[in-house]
Amino acid sequence: MKRLLSIELQKLFKNRSSKILILAYFVLLSLIALIASLKFNIGSFEINIAEQGIFNFPYIWHFNTYIASILKLFLAIVIVSMMSNEYSYGTLKQNLIDGMSKKEFILSKFYTILLFAFVSTVFIFILSLILGYSFSSYDEISIVTTEMEYLFAYFIKLVGFFSFCLFLGILIKRSAFALGFLMIQYIGERITFGILKKNFLSDKMANDVYDLFPLEAMSNLIKEPFTRLSAISNLETAIGGEKVWRFYGVHFGEVSIVIVWTFIFILTSFYILKKRDL
Repeated sequence: MKRLLSIELQKLFKNRSSKILILAYFVLLSLIALIASLKFNIGSFEINIAEQGIFNFPYIWHFNTYIASILKLFLAIVIVSMMSNEYSYGTLKQNLIDGMSKKEFILSKFYTILLFAFVSTVFIFILSLILGYSFSSYDEISIVTTEMEYLFAYFIKLVGFFSFCLFLGILIKRSAFALGFLMIQYIGERITFGILKKNFLSDKMANDVYDLFPLEAMSNLIKEPFTRLSAISNLETAIGGEKVWRFYGVHFGEVSIVIVWTFIFILTSFYILKKRDL
């Protein structure tokens, strides 16, 4: 594992574009801290974002992982480019000539995905602790450690998404087209859901099927956190007339779906590479 990971990291950090994108990703994650300084006025009232409780434990685990997951596209570009460069520069063929098996090649990419996801998760963990202890109204250890399962969901979400990007990079070879297909997949899932809901299935069954689609399954791991805020919840109740109940937690079934998709993407990537004439 160490040897394969070392080979991949050498390829990445010798590529200037990859280094810039990786650095930009972690810089943008750090900018979550700037939310604490945001203030805006509504009439004569000044609203300080940090004072609305977004950095309170345990809510911060939900909020930070949700915001951070939006930024995963930066590393997705690195993953797709990492694969397309193998074809463009001929390093894939050279690795195989030098004795690396196709299985080892796929494993080296997967280990890199796991490393990216792990480092990103640890980064968010540390950032959340710093922001939480700086702004949270609650710092008891029992409260701080509550809802940390969002970190696990964040890790699984990144691994699943990056595995999908690796699959697209192997399937399509060109990074621009692979990223374009990512958008097509997203649109296609929503169109398919609309067709099923309107013509073939009940609302509940259509939603259940939609939850099995890869991108939607990844999205479901960390649900939007904003309606958990009391200000938003009260406003929603005032407009709708009654409180809307939602489940915000991490569900084992949703985690399982993403793990299954991850295995499908990695195994399919290996199958394509094994059958393809390089």
